[in-house]
Amino acid sequence: QVRLVESGGGSVQAGGSLRLSCGASGYTASTQCMGWFRQAPGKEREGVALIDTDSRTTTYADSVKGRFTISQDKGHNTVYLQMNSLKPEDTAMYYCAATGYGGSRCTRLTDYHYWGTGTQVTVSS
Repeated sequence: QVRLVESGGGSVQAGGSLRLSCGASGYTASTQCMGWFRQAPGKEREGVALIDTDSRTTTYADSVKGRFTISQDKGHNTVYLQMNSLKPEDTAMYYCAATGYGGSRCTRLTDYHYWGTGTQVTVSS
């Protein structure tokens, strides 16, 4: 089992920045890809930024490219999401997730086995 705990959400004005953290505990050796997903009210959950912790390959949603950066501290089993130039449309619950799959399966939401409980990000105009 892997436990994921997110932190760092909050309220910010448009153009501001936030950094989300996701700490993993438990059998973390079983995980390869980790990612950040978000879900706004009335919308489907979508992938925002993903990282293959072995190859360090990253993938971003088009809507956040150039503004968000995912990074890892493998020694501390932590993944970060630096969010800059935030927009009101970035408002959502942000979830950290992990999977034992790697490569192209990193991008498949349905392949993620472990999920955190989420942290709210609210961006006001």
